[in-house]
Amino acid sequence: MTVRRREFIALAGGAAVWPLSGNAQQADRKRRVGVLIGYAEGDPETKARLAAFEQGLQKRGWSSRTNVQIDYRFAGGSESLFQRFAKELIALEPEVILTHTTPAAAAVQREGRAVPIVFVNVSDPIGAGFIASLAKPGANLTGMLHVEAGIVGKWLAMLKEMVPGLSRAALVANPKTTPYDYFLNAAQHAAPSFGIEVVPRPVATEGDIERAIEALARVPNSGMLAPPDSTTVDHRNTVIELAARHRVPAVYAFNFFVTAGGLMSYGTDQVDLFRHAANYVDRILRGDKPADLPVQEPTRFETAVNAKTAKALGLSVPYGLLLAADELIE
Repeated sequence: MTVRRREFIALAGGAAVWPLSGNAQQADRKRRVGVLIGYAEGDPETKARLAAFEQGLQKRGWSSRTNVQIDYRFAGGSESLFQRFAKELIALEPEVILTHTTPAAAAVQREGRAVPIVFVNVSDPIGAGFIASLAKPGANLTGMLHVEAGIVGKWLAMLKEMVPGLSRAALVANPKTTPYDYFLNAAQHAAPSFGIEVVPRPVATEGDIERAIEALARVPNSGMLAPPDSTTVDHRNTVIELAARHRVPAVYAFNFFVTAGGLMSYGTDQVDLFRHAANYVDRILRGDKPADLPVQEPTRFETAVNAKTAKALGLSVPYGLLLAADELIE
């Protein structure tokens, strides 16, 4: 049973486009928008995000039935597909491209430095070379900041609270599909205050994930940090199953890991970020330049805890985590 501690809106189902209201804008021609998504097309999380994005456009007067053509590509966490689909979208000459994840934004930027880009699920846009600053992006990219590096301190605190004897945590993610060093450096800087050693465990394939978690399980008092990463998202069932089998406590960046059986998570409301991204796509279609649109920082964060998984791992959920949980699965 899932108990939601604080009310929030979560759109689900297919990425449908709702009809415009009678007073919505009607255009003489269809405008063109490209979308490059880091997850698989059939992933329920993809559908929920795109439903929010399209609803956001509809509220601002845009509908695929009347005045906008939206071209989608889905990379499914594949490194090679990002660049291929970026080329395809640029060739369609869209007026703006929505990119999801750091490698998606990087791929489109490499293909066309003139086309406006609105990004989501990007955690280090300055380090990636996308923008000059959050307040003044200064180039052809802007968007929604996913999380700042300081969030790893929260993940470490949650692990330590759940497992007081924990002394080691591995950062498991693909450096090619997430800003790995950005999170690793922050984690290693924060870890001593919790009495934890953070070790790197970069992965690229499902086999790498299996070997990383098995190696981690061989060291007593170890846990796992899973930052936002389209590779581990694509293989999340493997990650969750292996963590359970080897009794490795883990904290994730996305609550859908927890609803699928993961231990706990802390991160941003992804549906909300896509809804806000529609506003920037709308503004660019109406003439604003990305360089003049400040990168928006997230304002909604969610904590999820799976008490059933904790019990299976032989853990009791501390009162502090129970109190903090927006979503508790029992």
